[in-house]
Order: sequence, then structure tokens, then C-alpha cells
Amino acid sequence: MKNKVLFVVTIIVVFLLGLLASSIINRKSEAKYQYVPQVDIGENEPRNEEWGKNYPREYQSWLQTSETSFASFQGGSAMRDVLEEDPRLVVLFAGYGFSKDYNQGRGHYYAIEDIRNTLRTGGPKGEGDGPMPATCWTCKSPDVPRLMNEKGIAEFYDGKWADKGAEIVNPIGCADCHDPNNMKLRITRPALVEAFDAMGKDINKATHQEMRSLVCAQCHVEYYFDKKKPGNEGTPYLTFPWKNGMDVESMEAYYDEMEFSDWTHQISKTPMLKAQHPGYETYLTGVHADRGVSCADCHMPYKSEGGQKFTDHHLQSPLNNVANSCQVCHRQEADKLRANVYERQKKATENRLKLEDLLVKSHIEAGKAWELGATEEQMKPILTDIRHAQWRWDYAAASHGASFHSPVETARVLGGGLNIAQEARVKLARLLATLGFNQEVPMPDIASKEKAQEFIGLDMEKLIKEKEEFKTNLLPKWLEEAKAREDKMDSKAVSMND
Repeated sequence: MKNKVLFVVTIIVVFLLGLLASSIINRKSEAKYQYVPQVDIGENEPRNEEWGKNYPREYQSWLQTSETSFASFQGGSAMRDVLEEDPRLVVLFAGYGFSKDYNQGRGHYYAIEDIRNTLRTGGPKGEGDGPMPATCWTCKSPDVPRLMNEKGIAEFYDGKWADKGAEIVNPIGCADCHDPNNMKLRITRPALVEAFDAMGKDINKATHQEMRSLVCAQCHVEYYFDKKKPGNEGTPYLTFPWKNGMDVESMEAYYDEMEFSDWTHQISKTPMLKAQHPGYETYLTGVHADRGVSCADCHMPYKSEGGQKFTDHHLQSPLNNVANSCQVCHRQEADKLRANVYERQKKATENRLKLEDLLVKSHIEAGKAWELGATEEQMKPILTDIRHAQWRWDYAAASHGASFHSPVETARVLGGGLNIAQEARVKLARLLATLGFNQEVPMPDIASKEKAQEFIGLDMEKLIKEKEEFKTNLLPKWLEEAKAREDKMDSKAVSMND
């Protein structure tokens, strides 16, 4: 009897091992033949769907960046009107494009659509005089490295935003980060390479794990348009201000030394700095970077389908994919992990809003001082304080995930901004008193986006009408030209294959 039981157990074990071996063989076979090339991908092929013919799983996951259903405490994939949520920003950006329109960016799938739609790019009616420079396209499309290779880097930056609208039509995707010959990660934006050179570093020595963050750092960084670059004077040449260092004080000193400003504030006349989105710089000061965790580890975690393990190209908030991102390292429940993130973000938001209030009052009080006859000499130290305080506010706010990526550094930066803004208001109170104004400066009603925009004198009806004219008159021409060019590319590829 004992031998019979042993015999049956042995048969079952052998059967199960056979199933396991068969599964392993099938999965290996599936993986082996997964990436048999279907097309030859050209060196400057910008169309993601063409890459998708050879890499269907990655492409299908990339298509999911079109989803807009996820919303978190301060982010997600749904479009959010930031000015509607926080009208103080209209005053903080008075005289700058972000006072007109500031929507949270959606997924990479919408990179081109969103930049066309924003009021910040204006409403050109005919051949090419949109208000923004062509440089503004740099991070939006794999058509950018194609054009840089065809025309030259400085030549790409030259001109207006509308000049290249018919050329840049494919949203952020494969060619932005991958070499088509071997699929290795590569840097396609020269500004990042030039920034490393300025720091005395060789980006070619970066490890593969470092590259899994550096391809993101091509765009998710602080930058400015340098119109004084030797050899390219007058061209808004994209530059990262990293020469003195990558922290908030080092970049501030860099800008101050060269007397750079993005715009002059409409109310206070302060020469302002606009932080873009220094996500990479703030990430480097956090614990995840210290532990060697890359951007892709959390925002593009590995995924398995059948016998194939691949990087999930549905770039999104890890909070919408906790199991494959956070819980790979952290064993807490998903709800607990989300609560931890929101707790840090909410605490940072408390100080951010306090700093916003101080800055709004500073701009308006400075405007009153000018109205009462203050001199440039009297105002200079005050305007410097406003510039430095708002730079810290914007550095912490515009880096989006910084309050989680690096909560300690974010708290330090916002704390410094609060101190400087308070100093500005103390100086303003003293100056206003010497000018004979001994009462509190009345604050406008900016309880809504519309009221704030009316206060700073924006004609929103006109701006919206101009954008609609752009969509009706110019955009169809761009799309027609782009279609003709891509049809020509297809015809050339067929001819070469024949």
C-alpha cells in the first residue's frame, strides 16, 4: 500500500514538473520571437506607431498615457485648471503667459495637443508670428531631434513658435529616449549634454541606471533661454543653469550674476525668474535618489505579459500603480502608502499657500510704492527680495512631485522663501511710511480666476477668440503639411525596401 501511494505521488510530481517545463519552454519561445523586426526604423523616425510595429507591448502601454481618469491630491492625468484652483497665481504671474492660462499637463500622449491649445502660445492667424519662441517646442516631440539633425541646433531654436507648427506633430515618445539601432537609452536634447559639460562632467560615462533618470532630465528640469550665447546672440538658446550647482541658491546666484530675468512683473516691476519644472534637481536631493532608485523604477516599472518582461511605458503617477511601483520595495498596504504621500504633500502645500499670500501682498504693496513716487534706488533691495522669495516658491511648486520626492529640501526652500518675503514686506512698510502712506494697502478681490485676470487687465475674451481663429485658420494647414510630409516618408521607405 505504501509503495502504491509513493508511486501515485511520483506520477503526480512528474506530471507537474512536465507542465512547469512545458510552460518555461513556451515562455522562452515566446520571448525569443517577440521582437522579430517588422520594419526598419529610420535614424530620425518620429512616429511612435512605426516603432510600435517592432515593439508592440511597449507601444500599447505608451498608448495608455492617453487615459485621463486618475486624479490625486496634487496631480494625476486629468486636466486641471490651476488658475481656477488657485487664483493668486494670476497675480504672481502678472505680465507673463501663465497668468492667461495654466493647466496641469496631461499624459505624454497629449503633449502636442496641449501646447497648441494653451492660450500661452497665442493665436497666430497666418504665417507664423506666435508670441512664443520656437524653443518652446523642444520637449514636446520626437520631431525635435529630427529637425535638430536636419537643420542644426541653433537653427531649430531660432524663430517663432508658429514657424515650426507644421513640422512638430508627433507627441513625446520612442525616439526621444531610444537609439533605433539597438534600443539603448540615449540623450537626444543637447541642452542636457551641454549642462554636464558646463559642470565638468561627461554624460557618456553615465550608467544604465543613471540613464533611466537622465532621459527624463532632458525635460523635467529648470532651464532658460540664453539670448547672449556666444556665436548665437539673439537666438533663445535652451540652457540649464547648472554651472554653479543644481540647488536653488546656486541657480539663483547664476541668474543674478548674469542679471537674467524671464519677465518684468506687471505690478511690482520686479525682474522675475520663472522656475520651469525642476523635477530632476529636487529628485536628486531626496532619499530615493540617494538609494539609487531611478525615475523609471517608479514611473515606468517592469511588467510581465506571457513570457515577456518589459518596461511599462504608461508613464504615470506611481500612486495609480502602487503594486508594481511602491510595493516592490515597501510592504505597507496601498492605502497607507498613498496616505503617506498625501500627508507630505499637504504639509508642503500649507507653507506654499502662506508664501503665495505674502508674495501677492508684496507685489501689490510694491506697486503702491511706485505709485507714490518711490525711486529705483529705494525699490531695488525690495525687488531683489521679491524676486528671490518668488523664485523659491516657484522652484518648490513647479517641480510638482518635489514635496514627496524631497520633502525636507522642499520645506527648507519654502521656509527660506517665507523669511525673504517677510523681509520684503517689512522694508515696504517702512518705505511706504516715508512716502506718507501709514495705512494698510488695500488688497483686490481675487477670489476667482476671472476676478484676478480682470484685476491685472487681461482681455480674456480677445485671447480666447484669437486661439479659436488659430484653430480654424492655421492649424488645419499645419496638419495638411505634416500629412504630406509623412506620406512622402512612407513612399521613400517603400521605394528603399523594393
